[in-house]
Amino acid sequence: MRATYVFGGRWVVPGTPEQVRDVVVDLERYPEWWPQVLAVGWLGPDTGLVLCRSRLPYVLELVLHAVSRDLPVLEVDVEGDLRGTVRWRLEAVSSGPFPRTALALDQRVEVRGALAVASVVGRPLLRWNHARMMDGCAAGLARRTGGG
Repeated sequence: MRATYVFGGRWVVPGTPEQVRDVVVDLERYPEWWPQVLAVGWLGPDTGLVLCRSRLPYVLELVLHAVSRDLPVLEVDVEGDLRGTVRWRLEAVSSGPFPRTALALDQRVEVRGALAVASVVGRPLLRWNHARMMDGCAAGLARRTGGG
């Protein structure tokens, strides 16, 4: 059994696209600013294992493989509990002494096993859980790129 999810979103955070990119591609430091990321381990030069947990009592094991670290689009392939792609499009929305960057998220993933079964009746709850995860990302990224 399989279930597909498509997520999107747009945030504006402090920093230039280059500064924001440098934070987003630095997986090793995610636990420092993204509360729902519990641990990160390297599996190779472009591949990392990420353990994350949002509000539901379930830890996701994700293997992320960098496809592109070049602006304006950052992309990773995802394997593990989720399978698919995550893309971030970064765009400067202001410059000068207080630059700001917009990030547009495009995430397309498939779940299998227990998560797919849970999707039959729990899709709204799983979407809510993902939204809380991404709220943590947006707030943490804004703090990180804003110097706080």
